[in-house]
Amino acid sequence: MKQLTILYLGGNNLTGTIPSSLGNLTYLSELNLGGSSFHGNIPEDLGRLTNLVRLQIALCGGITGPIPISLSNLSSLTLILLNDNSLTGPVGLRFWNMPRLYHLELEDNILTGALDFLASLSNCIVLDHVKVSKNELDGILPYNFLSLYSNRIHGSIPHELGRLSNLDTLYLDSNSFSGSIPDSLGNITGLEGLTLGGNRLSSEIPETIWINQLSGNLPSPPKYLKINYLDLSYNLFDGHIPESFGDLINLDVLTLSCNKLSGVIPESLVEIRHLSVLNLSFNKLEGKVPNGGAFLNVSAVSLEGNSALCGAPRLGFSPCNPFDSTHSNSGRHLLWYILPVIASSGVLLLGFCILLRFCRRKPKNLAPPIMLSPTEHRLISYYELVRATDNFSEINLLGTGAIGSVYRGLLDDGLLVAIKVLNLEIEGASRSFDAECRALRMVRHRNLVRIISTCSNLNLKALVFQFMPNGSLERWLYSHNYCLSLLQRIDIVIDVASAIDYLHHHHSEVILHRDLKPSNILLDEEMTAHVSDFGIAKLLSGVSQSVTSASTAGTIGYIAPEYASTGRVSTKGDVYSFGILLLEIFTRKKPTDPMFTGESSLRRWVNDANPTGLLDTVDQNLLKDENGNERPNNYLISSRACLSSIMELGIICSSDSPNERLAMKDVVPKLRKIKMRYMSEPCAA
Repeated sequence: MKQLTILYLGGNNLTGTIPSSLGNLTYLSELNLGGSSFHGNIPEDLGRLTNLVRLQIALCGGITGPIPISLSNLSSLTLILLNDNSLTGPVGLRFWNMPRLYHLELEDNILTGALDFLASLSNCIVLDHVKVSKNELDGILPYNFLSLYSNRIHGSIPHELGRLSNLDTLYLDSNSFSGSIPDSLGNITGLEGLTLGGNRLSSEIPETIWINQLSGNLPSPPKYLKINYLDLSYNLFDGHIPESFGDLINLDVLTLSCNKLSGVIPESLVEIRHLSVLNLSFNKLEGKVPNGGAFLNVSAVSLEGNSALCGAPRLGFSPCNPFDSTHSNSGRHLLWYILPVIASSGVLLLGFCILLRFCRRKPKNLAPPIMLSPTEHRLISYYELVRATDNFSEINLLGTGAIGSVYRGLLDDGLLVAIKVLNLEIEGASRSFDAECRALRMVRHRNLVRIISTCSNLNLKALVFQFMPNGSLERWLYSHNYCLSLLQRIDIVIDVASAIDYLHHHHSEVILHRDLKPSNILLDEEMTAHVSDFGIAKLLSGVSQSVTSASTAGTIGYIAPEYASTGRVSTKGDVYSFGILLLEIFTRKKPTDPMFTGESSLRRWVNDANPTGLLDTVDQNLLKDENGNERPNNYLISSRACLSSIMELGIICSSDSPNERLAMKDVVPKLRKIKMRYMSEPCAA
């Protein structure tokens, strides 16, 4: 049964050993043998099931022996349940190669040895459930690096993190943590890097934790504090900047931007001699900017967005008022006499200047005011991009694609952006940059990602886009902890269709996208979809609707079949990609899924099932409520009609023959009509 993809034999009274021949089922994505009476070892041959996503061999008390190290090869695993057995020996399993793993249970066995295997879990960035209790494991927690950034973790930062005494790096940024910084972090005496940016942390930044944290709670902190990277930006911290930061003399990066910090900048920060980045921008700081240390390095310091600062002309601030609160009362009394005289003189001088200018004006030579074109973009320098991304640090890396990387950045004026930096060593990167610039500077539509600027020199080519806080559609479709409702998916496909309709039919020149897929659809804070990545976009001149292309036209699975035979790209090629995308969004199956082999395909699978077996092909999450329970029959009736119409549209748009496909200008109204009909149903949700 070499094509078998799912094997569920759990919850029976099967006995005997687990046959090693299961290792021959290399297409298996799910294997469940739990809750039976198997005995003996778990076969090493299971390590050959490289497509395995879920492995469950739990609640079989007779399973003995070690956990096969060969399971470390299964890079697609998201769930491992080996609990409630009689497994022995150390946990030799390593998880470096399992970035998608989110659920691991090994409890209630007889496992022994050290806890060093836990260190490899730091690469499992979506991990949210680990159980290793009720074993005979010993030793200390091995962590020296814990990275959980860019998830959706909420609640308070656990006090228990303070027990990880060997930790030297803790990355918790870009989550939804709230509350205050726990004092227990002060117990991690060797911490070198801490990032808490991009959360919802509030209250004051604790004063003592930074002293306790790296001085061993000594009454007089020694000057060998280790921490060199501290990021608390993009939170809700208020109060003053702690004076104790000045004791962290090894700091290389200190970022406190985009909070609600007030008061003066502590003079103690001058003592931190080696700061390469000091970002205090967009707070409510006031008073004189310190003179010395990092504040002498213009390229290292960012203080924008603090309008009440003064005293640093080299950083763009005016000299401080000599008659401030630090002077005597006599100085204040003197102001009562001086200010009226200055004000009166100023008014007279201003009136004279206005009169002089009016007399010199010649109405017949009046020029119209200079107005920026709606498609004109702002200028952003290379150095502003460096500041915005903390020198393109890995902390700000949002993702890596075929020809470059995308970083999150905060521009000097406080605008949050996504910065696409092309890898110029890759063949075709410069050509892709030129194509994307050419296409994006011509278009403006609410469902296209807006380009803000470009930056190009001998060493860098970058595009600056509006930031999309909800990431890509691909993440929402295939991450276990996200779920899109039926109505959300309908809205998304209408947004995408509207964008492609605009490119094809409502622009002075026809623009082909040529690479429509979930990873190129980004979602803003309101879950509105925006089409991105015009790296291989093409302009069609005149009324021509197709052209022969020598460059690759898209991604396998989404490319129209006529391109393979003729090399011709057209608007109908984008329609084909949209049809496949439509089917993928509502089935949650990629066109490249292993189940589609030979003559089988996503389109044929849906077409063969429609209409009687339609509900067997759609994403089963669409048929459940928010608690995971099956929806009532009356809901399924209205959903079936809606899904049937959508699937039929996807089948038509992805027809093998271009002539059978609809034009995008006809697709949009059909989708809107489907939505309207669905919303009119009393059980629609």
